[in-house]
Amino acid sequence: MKLLIADDHALFRESLRSLLTARGHEVVAEARNGREAVTLAHRHRPDVVLMDLSMPELDGLAATRLIAADLPAVRVVVLTASDDDQNLFEAVKSGAQGYLLKNLDAEDFFTQLEGVSRGEPALTPALARKLMKEFAKPVPDRHEDPDALTDRELDVLRCLIEGVTSNRKLADRLGVSENTVKFHVRNILDKLHLHNRAQVVAYALKNRIVGPELEG
Repeated sequence: MKLLIADDHALFRESLRSLLTARGHEVVAEARNGREAVTLAHRHRPDVVLMDLSMPELDGLAATRLIAADLPAVRVVVLTASDDDQNLFEAVKSGAQGYLLKNLDAEDFFTQLEGVSRGEPALTPALARKLMKEFAKPVPDRHEDPDALTDRELDVLRCLIEGVTSNRKLADRLGVSENTVKFHVRNILDKLHLHNRAQVVAYALKNRIVGPELEG
């Protein structure tokens, strides 16, 4: 996996680079601020950007929005010391594929990272619960989806909300092939104009597209 590290602390970047390379990953570039992160993401097209939030010139949220808009194939995972709920919510809204805290155990970190390579959101159970609770709140105005989801796409969406996020597990649950799952997920992303599965879950809960009350 090719990675870009964006963090304004040189010592942390060096430590993280050593940890990643020891596990066989390639760190293609390091950014000291959000603006550098955007520039280097365009230049190197990494698989994943590990993005700090608090950085000079351009913060991590703004950099994430730019990368998600311009480079949808590049996955951004926020790696931060901030456990502030609002930062978590804004990161997902901005297009982040995940949100991990810097005090995470190394084995858990690499487990989450491997999940990202398969298109799964990088969220610990505790943060996932916070996210689901926030976006499950009713909103006063619901905007109808530009394109209606099919029944099968809604089935996939329900599974995602339940925490079934890997293609293999989705395929097992629905009794279809992994390629069929990928096809449905891509259609959902396209129809909702979203970038990744974490955003899909948040959007579905917030807009009450599906939810426990609709499941039979």
